Amino acid sequence: MKHISILVPTGAILGSVEGPRQVLSEVNTYLKRTGEPVLFNVQLAGLSNEVPACGGRYTVFTDALIKDIKKTDLIIIPALDGDMKKLLEYNQAYIPWIVEQYKRGAEVASLCVGAFLLASTGLVTGKTCATHWMAANDFRKLFPDVHLVEDKIITDEQGIYSSGGAFSYLNLILYLIEKYAGRQIAVFMSKAFQIDIERRSQSPFIKFNGQKEHEDEAIKKAQEFIELHVEEKITVDQLASMLALGRRALERRFKKATANSIVEYIQRVKMEAAKISLETSRENVTEVMYKVGYTDTKAFRTTFKKLTGLSPVQYRSKYNRELVL
Repeated sequence: MKHISILVPTGAILGSVEGPRQVLSEVNTYLKRTGEPVLFNVQLAGLSNEVPACGGRYTVFTDALIKDIKKTDLIIIPALDGDMKKLLEYNQAYIPWIVEQYKRGAEVASLCVGAFLLASTGLVTGKTCATHWMAANDFRKLFPDVHLVEDKIITDEQGIYSSGGAFSYLNLILYLIEKYAGRQIAVFMSKAFQIDIERRSQSPFIKFNGQKEHEDEAIKKAQEFIELHVEEKITVDQLASMLALGRRALERRFKKATANSIVEYIQRVKMEAAKISLETSRENVTEVMYKVGYTDTKAFRTTFKKLTGLSPVQYRSKYNRELVL
């Protein structure tokens, strides 16, 4: 039997505590019905017996204190809600315990922005990690030595797992169920809880707003120029000349400020504009392509799919309001 410790840290989002508990417990119920022995011993674990959640609206009663858990097989870190720096301070006491359990053979999984607490342990330094796309910029600033994969829903590296944003944590729970209990049971759980078991990317849901939470005014001017001239073909040399900067200096400063190269940033701005058009207008894909400054159909479709995980036609069919309604 696998011992699973679902942590209940200060600031935990209630759904990402109860959701995994419910789905994992249902595996045991399913096994009982089929005459098989139960597989999981699921416990809510915390620093205290009672933990306020959702700003004090609810209280979570834990099953065990982490100081009393000498050995566990899987630690699940739920998503957190609030000022992340303060929450990391409040939950510092979890860090040595998580590290020690990992050294003893436990696996560790973070859900959504629970990745911040996971990264605080140092266990994903130099490794890949996923989190909610809206938290990506803040994550990179706090943990520059972690390889953040913004589009992924699931990462799996050396016994450490992470998931993308919001309810996509359920995809990671199914992934772990498949690993521990087999494909058949994972598929049954996906049907019982109506979770798309094959979803592996949060790219279609990412909304690119541009990273402007920095103090480099020249780079902000470059960003604003790119965003105001979506229909134009903008070059790095053009921006460098406009700002009276050398190309290398501009590229270095742009990457430092935005976490994107200039070419990546231009692509993302154009694709965000394309997404909005595909969602809200009757324009066909070719019209949208020209509107965002592309003339090469293959290049447009390749870039669009790279950033969204869907072709322009698939995206329009799925998200255009008039087509959906």
